[in-house]
Amino acid sequence: MDRQLRTMVPVSGYRRPVPGTQPDYLHPSYVSSRKRAPSKSLIAMPATLTELTGPRFAPEHLAAHESDLTRQHGGAPLGERIIVSGRVVDEEDRPVDGTLIEIWQANAAGRYAHESDQHDAPLDPNFSGGGRLITDGEGGYAFTTIKPGAYPWGNHANAWRPAHIHFSIFGPAFATRLVTQMYFPGDPLLAADPIWNSIADENARNRLVSAFDWKTTSPGYALGYRFNIVLRGREQTPMEG
Repeated sequence: MDRQLRTMVPVSGYRRPVPGTQPDYLHPSYVSSRKRAPSKSLIAMPATLTELTGPRFAPEHLAAHESDLTRQHGGAPLGERIIVSGRVVDEEDRPVDGTLIEIWQANAAGRYAHESDQHDAPLDPNFSGGGRLITDGEGGYAFTTIKPGAYPWGNHANAWRPAHIHFSIFGPAFATRLVTQMYFPGDPLLAADPIWNSIADENARNRLVSAFDWKTTSPGYALGYRFNIVLRGREQTPMEG
């Protein structure tokens, strides 16, 4: 019963546990936020059955190799193979199991396999850049993928986004979907990135940076990176939505 009640708590209700630990709606140096940020006070809308129930996901809903982005096509993609793993937990480090995680990213050259991305970099026919899985009983997950490249994004003069992977975490209802980004340690582009710097608190910003992980590094095959996701509380992972 405790598990059922705990998972039905709307995650969105814990969005801003400590001031400065979540991205600002308006961060002027992040140009897109000037149009996206609300100009008036938000209006609370009562949740209906549609927002509080579903969707429900099960392992049988996922196709083979969805968590291994290097094996989704006929050949191997170009770039450095990596294994990204971690746990999804609540504020008391209790595992959140059975949760759908989706990731999407640019390829090794810094280009997304999407028609709107016209960056002058090569596409990789063996890399689509998207993966899915469902967390195990310990809230654990692991994706095998390619380390994404940096890319220009036009926010300001000579603007380049640091290498990153987007994460979507689905709760028990549509209203509990959260989105964040994972970065890589030692990236010199982080200091100049307006999106990363939209989080005022330095410790919170650093929670978006993965850690190199010898434990999950596969000998002769792939480097490992650890990225834990905390859904709420004082150590909550910064979320975009």
